[in-house]
Amino acid sequence: MSAWDEVVGQPEAVEELSRAAAEPTAMTHAWLFTGPPGSGRSVAARAFAAALQCPDNGCGHCATCHTVLSGTHPDVREVVPEGLSISVSEMRALVQLAARRPATAPHQILVITDADRLTEGAANALLKAVEEPPARTVFLLCAPSDHPDDVPITIRSRCRVVPLRTPSAEAVAGVLTERDGVPPDMAAWAASVSGGHVGRARHLARDPEVRKHREAVLAMPMRMRGLGEAFSFAGDLVRTAKAEATALSETRDVTEREEMAVAMGAGGVGKGVAAAARGARAAERELERRQKSRNTRTQRDAIDRALVDLAGFFRDALVVGSGADVALTNPDREADVRRAATEWPPESVLRRLEAVLACRTALDQNVKPEIAVEAMMTVLQRG
Repeated sequence: MSAWDEVVGQPEAVEELSRAAAEPTAMTHAWLFTGPPGSGRSVAARAFAAALQCPDNGCGHCATCHTVLSGTHPDVREVVPEGLSISVSEMRALVQLAARRPATAPHQILVITDADRLTEGAANALLKAVEEPPARTVFLLCAPSDHPDDVPITIRSRCRVVPLRTPSAEAVAGVLTERDGVPPDMAAWAASVSGGHVGRARHLARDPEVRKHREAVLAMPMRMRGLGEAFSFAGDLVRTAKAEATALSETRDVTEREEMAVAMGAGGVGKGVAAAARGARAAERELERRQKSRNTRTQRDAIDRALVDLAGFFRDALVVGSGADVALTNPDREADVRRAATEWPPESVLRRLEAVLACRTALDQNVKPEIAVEAMMTVLQRG
């Protein structure tokens, strides 16, 4: 098993990256991995980092590969934004670390998994480093596309772009069966309804609660009969997202607060206790701010997964209504999809789809989730 085995359904990208890792003349200091959600941008970047550091170009067996792929290599730093954005102070600190000479490996590598979340100041801080990179530093950026809305043109122009595509359902099912031990029937179903998103397929295959929530979301369009139900469904959707975010954050938040209290000398006595207490309060406020931002991001991600499922449902209704010979996004909901295509004219289905997409945009623009989702649900009910 090599470091590239986790990169699903991307033979062209793997070939290009393998060649760059093996041939210094094909190498450059900045790379931009683009592709739709689930295409494996961060997985490909991590595998490339392992190949660059490994003596055998990503064998997958050595200590170097294991530490890079597990996120513990001292010369590979991965930025995974937990909040809504990557701040300028965070990026400046990371750029300074990336400028150091590597401790044990050929390169110092900085992986930014969501470069589209860089604030303007953070992007400028990164640009300075990319413009004049240290000799042995490599920047690996991941974003949905190379559009200026995702990555500034100034950064994009200094990167070599590696476009990734959505993996086929067969490739995703193969990963679930061979690597995760999922039964073939469950793997085939999860792959068929995940839109090529390996992580989403894995959650669907493993977690009955995820499957239950998906069923509830996809049943909404055909069950909505009045405005009362529309508002009720909106409330259910937001409450479920908040509960999921709380469950994910609760234990982690408590642990982080306890660790900070110990680090700041909680319970100490003697000189300097008052000054330490003032520093602790400032650190606690910063931790609370980061935890709140992370919780908001988790809520929005949970709502967004439901919106993607709804968008897929209305897309399927348009496909069936047009008579196109195209695979459905949700083949297990074919009966409801055909009923929707029969009962609603195409322009009504399109209005519903546009309402879902508008809700996603509103959430990205920091509209309160309750308001954005309620506005969407009224359009889904009215058509």
